[in-house]
Amino acid sequence: MAVLLETTLGDIVVDLYPEERPRCCLNFLKLCKIKYYNYCLFHSIQTDFMAQTGDPTGTGKGGASIFSKLYGDQAKYFEMETSPRIKHTKKGAVSMVNNGSECHGSQFFFTLAENLDYLDGQHTVFGEVSEGMEILMKINEAICDKENRPYQDIRINHTVILDDPYDDPKGLEIPDRSPEPSKEQLESGRIGADEEIDDTKGMAAEEVEERFKEKEAKAKAQILEMIGDLPDADVKPPENVLFVCKLNPVTTSEDLEIIFSRFGKINSCEVIKDKVTDDSLQYAFIEFEREEDCEEAYFKMDNVLIDERRIHVDFSQSVAKVNKQGKVVWEHQKPDGRPQYKIKDQTSRQSKKYDLVLDDDVPSSSKSASRSRHRHGDSEERVSSKKPKRRKSSESESSDSEQERRRKDQKKKKKRRDSSSEDEDRNRRKDSSREDRDRRDRHRGQEDRRERSYRDEDRYRGKDRERDSRGDSRKDKYRDRDGDRYGGRSRDRYRDERDRR
Repeated sequence: MAVLLETTLGDIVVDLYPEERPRCCLNFLKLCKIKYYNYCLFHSIQTDFMAQTGDPTGTGKGGASIFSKLYGDQAKYFEMETSPRIKHTKKGAVSMVNNGSECHGSQFFFTLAENLDYLDGQHTVFGEVSEGMEILMKINEAICDKENRPYQDIRINHTVILDDPYDDPKGLEIPDRSPEPSKEQLESGRIGADEEIDDTKGMAAEEVEERFKEKEAKAKAQILEMIGDLPDADVKPPENVLFVCKLNPVTTSEDLEIIFSRFGKINSCEVIKDKVTDDSLQYAFIEFEREEDCEEAYFKMDNVLIDERRIHVDFSQSVAKVNKQGKVVWEHQKPDGRPQYKIKDQTSRQSKKYDLVLDDDVPSSSKSASRSRHRHGDSEERVSSKKPKRRKSSESESSDSEQERRRKDQKKKKKRRDSSSEDEDRNRRKDSSREDRDRRDRHRGQEDRRERSYRDEDRYRGKDRERDSRGDSRKDKYRDRDGDRYGGRSRDRYRDERDRR
């Protein structure tokens, strides 16, 4: 008993276990026969675990058994078959999904790994994949979201029963042909199963590389537009401007204009110079009136010797002078009216919020007040005894701003002086404490050395006394010994007395 499942990735043949699981096999075969599984999504694919399908709604919460078609909604599910016990030990095992109440409906899954023992007793194995294991591995490699749903639809397009040992139940309506899918079935909100994801399929390697470079260049142009380096991402450099480099520092703009003018009329020719030293940076821009003349100069002037230097000529890629309308805008003109190139915008970046105030514009009263504040170190403003002359509103505003600025400068200087004095005091205290600590350490070291010397002296003196006492005891020993022998008398005297007797 076998069933062929035609999926969007290939065909899978499933062999069933009718003797061990008769009710599950009957349910699966008759659902395939009435084309119930046609266009069902693989709505849950967990890598190296399982691929679940069999729900016509594509949500994982629908589906009904074949008995609901015969007996109504009360027979939507049927009870599990637990005997004999078949384990989920094989890769490619086909098992009915438990609906949570130890019953089955229409949903089933393929195991994508071996030894899934923790599924035993919860789901019922009723078949295995006999052909198409490589298709099952393709399903296993599908890219899914965090809910384990594939980004591109994988469907069962058609089911074919290869062997059916069961008779058709009475009242079961079997369609003559496969029904057409409804719009709701095909609208999954994901990439369609028949849509091609690989845009480079069928293209040569050179075409793929060129397309990749175009995409990369477009992305870089969009980034430059966002940061303000390009006026527009689609802007293109002018095709009538040449870029000339590797010039000799002595080559001037007039020399280049004379040399390149033989190809056609030149609108502008400028050697770029350093804005500080006015030295040549050894490259230039040349603008022709006609693009044909520019192209001819490009082909004939590259690697030409000018002033003992081999120059390099290329089309300019700079769009610094191009506005959003694609026209070249020149900010400086030569005396003869022709445009002139420059390195940067040399306009002053000084803020226009404040005006420059000179000493001549400051009234005498404010000058005297500032000098007196500087002389006495007083931060408060002193009012002059003389009334200042009436002046214009602009002068008064400028003088007020100048006074405010000077007052702030005085406050900053005073704060700086205070902070410096505090730092000096802090450093002085640190130095004094360090000197005291060193003095204490030296005194403590002297005391330690003196105490060690006293201790050594006492030890040596005790040794001398001990040695002297040992010598005295030895003398007393011999003296007592002789005294006992001669009765407290000397040996000669003892002999004399003995002779007289």
